[in-house]
Amino acid sequence: MLLWLFQNLSGDLRALNVFNYLTLRAVLATLTSLTISFLVGPYVIRRLAALKIGQAIRDDGPQTHLVKAGTPTMGGALILVSITVSTLLWGDLENRYVWVVLLTMLGFGGVGWVDDYRKVVNRNPKGLSARAKYLWQSVFGLGAALFLAHTAQLPAQTELIVPFFKHVAIPLGMTGFVILTYFVIVGSSNAVNLTDGLDGLAIMPTVMVASALAIFAYVAGNAVFSRYLGLPHIPGAGELAVFCAAIAGAGLAFLWFNAYPAEVFMGDVGALALGAALGTVAVIVRQEIVLFIMGGVFVMETLSVMIQVGSFKLTGKRVFRMAPLHHHYELKGWKETQVVVRFWIITMMLVLVGLSTLKIR
Repeated sequence: MLLWLFQNLSGDLRALNVFNYLTLRAVLATLTSLTISFLVGPYVIRRLAALKIGQAIRDDGPQTHLVKAGTPTMGGALILVSITVSTLLWGDLENRYVWVVLLTMLGFGGVGWVDDYRKVVNRNPKGLSARAKYLWQSVFGLGAALFLAHTAQLPAQTELIVPFFKHVAIPLGMTGFVILTYFVIVGSSNAVNLTDGLDGLAIMPTVMVASALAIFAYVAGNAVFSRYLGLPHIPGAGELAVFCAAIAGAGLAFLWFNAYPAEVFMGDVGALALGAALGTVAVIVRQEIVLFIMGGVFVMETLSVMIQVGSFKLTGKRVFRMAPLHHHYELKGWKETQVVVRFWIITMMLVLVGLSTLKIR
């Protein structure tokens, strides 16, 4: 919106051409989403508290969590509003990738909103049924996958890039691309949601991964940099740097309120949406495996649940004291803040490994 305005005014005032620079707009998107969340956050928290939209706590979990009962939840809506407004202000609204990531994020956010609303407002502990939730996630995930497959212009845009190897790419074909894209988006969405169980645990890794994906998007959208680094050139993908920057800004602002002891939780409305957004961006810039590496904490949390459920069904025994994995370490004696900060450190290391794939080939 502002980009369009400045482009039209730049003929009369050449100084406004500076807003054509993607890097500047990414910085401004970060600051805009950060500012929106900071200014609106206290009001949103007060309204959620007044409406008694509070988090329910599992009785079988760590006893230290019982004091969190009633903490306002569904704060993820604030993140989504900040990201959307910032992206619309500073992004290129004629870019198809901007719209597919925005709509996918908001679609998954809508699923999370309904689930949260039923749990905390309608007092239905089951919320949206697992079948209905997965159905709607599949609708939005498959829709994004089909759109990206339909608009892919080169075979390189549908290949699976293997990091650390310069000329290794697995041809997927349209069917394989759609299947992979679907699982990456839906899987990322649920992985972030499973991780969102401690104060600040999910949002900071999301910020770090989104920031790294902004770099990948910038490189993929630049013909010179992508050719130099041996990555597929995806025309238009650079605009996703603005979207990822908006995620980083909104996420950092939310962390201000979500840091221990949390004043608000993001709920499914935030976690499902942010996970889907990361997955969609990773697919567009052809870095699905790198997302798997950088989001290692999300992967570990998801695998811990799968292993726990599978082991109990097959043997009647549990591998972990409690799943997801962060609860296992809490029950082993780690303090909540220790778990959170250590998982942040692990994410930082994994993000650096992921960024190293830009050059190590």
